Amino acid sequence: MSTRQPIIAANWKMHKTHLEAIQSVQKLSYLLDESDAERVEVVICPAFTALRAVQTLIQSDRLPYGLGAQDVHAKDQGAFTGEVSPSMLKALSVGYVIVGHSERRQQFGEDDAVVNAKVRAVFAHGMTPILCVGESLQERDFGNTQEKIAGQVRAGLAGVAEADAARLVLAYEPIWAIGTGRNAEPSDAGEVIGHIRSTVSAIFGDAAASAVRIQYGGSVKAGNIRDFMAHPEVDGALVGGASLDPEDFALIVKYRA
Repeated sequence: MSTRQPIIAANWKMHKTHLEAIQSVQKLSYLLDESDAERVEVVICPAFTALRAVQTLIQSDRLPYGLGAQDVHAKDQGAFTGEVSPSMLKALSVGYVIVGHSERRQQFGEDDAVVNAKVRAVFAHGMTPILCVGESLQERDFGNTQEKIAGQVRAGLAGVAEADAARLVLAYEPIWAIGTGRNAEPSDAGEVIGHIRSTVSAIFGDAAASAVRIQYGGSVKAGNIRDFMAHPEVDGALVGGASLDPEDFALIVKYRA
């Protein structure tokens, strides 16, 4: 097992109104105890419309959860209708921002340059990006996984300072295993995550690579989290559908490898 503190993040995607978000976080707080929060860093990433409500609840009830956003624009302000800036997120005490999720890359056309601009903007405002990388089924079948992943890591971290890189969170999310019920085997996920860490080392050095936490994301459930977390390269999970139910998510957080 890794000596880095695991980080398990709930990516609610386009689910839950602000009232439903409050109810979910309250229920989660009853299901998790102090020992869970000490062992695992828990991050909740609601929709933009629920960020303020969840922030207020976390602060007022002193809940030991980090607050994350699911996306961000790279600019601080401007004529970008419908977008949310990093300074707006920072003002809401957001600590983490998911950047480059496969759904953003595939459905909204975000390329490596856009992802990199967002990563640097998140760092510039004192927040931590959760940089997502992953390969398609075709790329996997053609044996291009390592080349694709290394390319995304290098492009996503271009121009990032070594000190910032050390506090980065990366998420390996094989596209073919998201929402399909298919999973990478823990050994396969660990191998790719090891390659990600080697790529970070080649860019920033061993110290930064050792500090970086790398999650696995891809149909993570209570039934398989233990196997993934038992691998020494896996530092946590980016959880999608299974995070929508507080009871399911609590079981994931409470895993024992």
